Amino acid sequence: MSTAPKAEILELAQLVGYQDGSIVSRLIVQSEAGNITLFAFDAGQELSEHTVPFDALVHILDGEAGIVISGKTFQLAAGQAIILPANEPHAVKSGTRFKMLLTMIKV
Repeated sequence: MSTAPKAEILELAQLVGYQDGSIVSRLIVQSEAGNITLFAFDAGQELSEHTVPFDALVHILDGEAGIVISGKTFQLAAGQAIILPANEPHAVKSGTRFKMLLTMIKV
């Protein structure tokens, strides 16, 4: 299942917009094999620490974000990415607005 047009050029950062005081998400691809989701975080918004049973790739599309993995913080800017290891606690934090693409493949 896809919630974005197929066989078209996509401007990923333009497919999800910022909303004051919120985190906005848009599912781009969903299947049994995994998901691809866009997120737009307003300043000060965060995802609290959690774990998932699969590796996931976070790619920053706009702005900057703090990604915490097992207690270690990584500062990422637009164009940078990091892999969140399966079963390790992680969180997403930022003082400013940012957009990210999350790709999770269930293997």
